Amino acid sequence: MKRLVPRLLLAPAVVSLLAWMLVPLAMTVYFSLVHYNLLMPGRHLFTGLQNYRYFMSDPAFGTSLVNTLELLGSVIAITVVLGIALAQLVHEPFPGRPVVRLMLIAPFFVMPAASALLWKYMMMNPIYGVLAQISLALGFKPVDWLTELPLLSIIIIVSWEWLPFAFLIFMTALQSLDQEQMEAARMDGANALQRFWFLTFPHLKRSISMVVMIELIFLISVFAEIFTTTGGGPGNASSNLAYLIFKQALVNFDVGMASAGALLAVVLANVVALFAIRAIGKNLD
Repeated sequence: MKRLVPRLLLAPAVVSLLAWMLVPLAMTVYFSLVHYNLLMPGRHLFTGLQNYRYFMSDPAFGTSLVNTLELLGSVIAITVVLGIALAQLVHEPFPGRPVVRLMLIAPFFVMPAASALLWKYMMMNPIYGVLAQISLALGFKPVDWLTELPLLSIIIIVSWEWLPFAFLIFMTALQSLDQEQMEAARMDGANALQRFWFLTFPHLKRSISMVVMIELIFLISVFAEIFTTTGGGPGNASSNLAYLIFKQALVNFDVGMASAGALLAVVLANVVALFAIRAIGKNLD
C-alpha cells in the first residue's frame, strides 16, 4: 500500500503529460489521412496516403527540403566556429571583459521576430540599412539582401541569434580547462595553434556535441525569421519545411496536407537526430 500511494499521487500528472503529448500527435496523424479543408470543415473524407504523396510532389517540397538542410548545416557551422573563436578571445582577462561578455550574450534574449525586423529594416535595407551605408562608403553598390540573397540573409539572421548560445557554452567550457597543462605546453615551446589543436579543441568536444544537438532540434523549425523578412520568397528561394507547412495550413487552408507535411518533418528531424547522435555520441563516452 505504501508503494501504491506515491504512484496514485503521480498518476494525474503522468496522465496529463501523456494526453498533452499524444492527443495532438494522434489528431495530426488522423488529419494527415483525411481530406480536411478549413473552407469545408464538416467534410473529412478518408484519403489514405494521398496527402503525403501530394505534399512530396509539390514543386516547393524539394526546394524547401534542401533549404532546410542548408540552413541547418550553415548555421551550426557558423555558430560553432565563431563561438569558439569569440570564446577564445574573451577567455583571457582584459579591461571591460564583463561588459563585452554581456554584449555578446545579449542577442540570444531577443525574440526571433524582433531580431528579424531589426535585420530587415536596420541592417539589410538596400537604401538606409547599415550594410548599404557601409557599401556606399566603400564605393560599392548596395546589395538588396532579402531579394538577391534571401537564403543567405536568413542564415545570417539565425546565426546572429544562436551565436551567443554557442559562445556561452564554449566560454563556460574554457573556464574548466586545466591551465597548468596550457602553461606546461607553452614552456615546452608549443605555439598557439598547437596548444589549441591538442589541448583546447579536445577539451571542447563535449561542448561542441551539445551545441550541435540542441541547435539541430530547434533550427529545423525556424519560421518567424522567414515569415517576417522574405515570406519564403522570392518564389520558394528561402522557404523551409516549417514555412511550407504553414502555407499549406493557413494560406491554402489544407489541414490534411499540412498535417502530412508536419509528420514528414518529424520523421526528417528524427533521422537527422539519429545520425547526429551516432556521430556525436562517441565524444560523450
